Amino acid sequence: MSSLTEVQKVQIRKNRMQQEQARAHAPGQDDAARVILDLENNRLLAALYGPHDRHLARIEQTLDVVIVNRGNRLLITGAPGACEMAAQVLQALYQRLERGEILEQGDLDGTVRMMGGSPGLVDAGGGPKAASPSQKPMPGGGADAGGGVRINTRNRIIQPRSPMQERYMAALQSTLMTFGIGPAGTGKTYLAVAMAVSRMLSGDVERIILSRPAVEAGENLGFLPGDLKEKVDPYLRPLYDALYDMMPADQVEKRLLSGQIEVAPLAYMRGRTLANACVILDEAQNTTPVQMKMFLTRFGENSHMMICGDPSQVDLPPHTQSGLMSALAILEDVEGIAVIRFTEKDVVRHPLVARIVAAYERQSAQAPKIGS
Repeated sequence: MSSLTEVQKVQIRKNRMQQEQARAHAPGQDDAARVILDLENNRLLAALYGPHDRHLARIEQTLDVVIVNRGNRLLITGAPGACEMAAQVLQALYQRLERGEILEQGDLDGTVRMMGGSPGLVDAGGGPKAASPSQKPMPGGGADAGGGVRINTRNRIIQPRSPMQERYMAALQSTLMTFGIGPAGTGKTYLAVAMAVSRMLSGDVERIILSRPAVEAGENLGFLPGDLKEKVDPYLRPLYDALYDMMPADQVEKRLLSGQIEVAPLAYMRGRTLANACVILDEAQNTTPVQMKMFLTRFGENSHMMICGDPSQVDLPPHTQSGLMSALAILEDVEGIAVIRFTEKDVVRHPLVARIVAAYERQSAQAPKIGS
């Protein structure tokens, strides 16, 4: 098996050399740019290049360039703008490795987004496709993508993977109440949980409260077996998954038992004042206007609220208004409230998820025409 792996590695390098030579001698390629990138720390190169140079291959595919690995020197060939962006992406990833961070597959596309390009898309001239307004980086972004906006948790340091995530993280850090609106896979709930965990661990707040409307059970949870936690757990699973990603499992369990992390269905919020807490309402599109007003008015001293929802996934009965949409219409211009709107271009899960979301949005836009 090991000899086969070595053969694969040699073949990958040979293919890259052939691609570079073919591009260099192809008609119309006289104006192709070349960028040489020298990296000093050889110990970090394996992590930067990825298994069998998989990371380099992904950047090649995304930006339509050819990257030849010659030890600690990388030769990048392609359209001028694409070459420069590829070099910036590699430098940003290299700097993260220098800080001791671990690279994941999503970090590659995320870094391209933060540099102002669209992963997997190239324009007619061969360079990276220009970013949409939601993808344009915030001012101050440099080679180290992320503009300095980070969330520290016990298990990991979380950096934005799109310019809109950067805006969202900045809002979570600076605003008392933040609405994260957009399709699945944009990171709105995950980042809200990360910010809540960070604030709790730093002592900014005393506890985290997680809530979600249990629409499927009509919020009449009494008929379900078990105690309150067992009744609502299935509806809060995505929030739990994020918690376990931020903290060791034993710490999560300990804080759940002590009440420092509390889970509660939306119906159980009535009559409470939530002070010294980070409060997260997930699936907010499935609240009614009355429920949403009740939740928002629970806001107490030294608290932060994060409201996450996807207007395209409303599960309320027909002709029932969504409390999320009602709140946005009423509160968007209120001081102290931030509203961040994601689109399918901000999806940071598998690229197929972004294409699925885009296809459904096109179908929804065409639906009135079909019925007419």
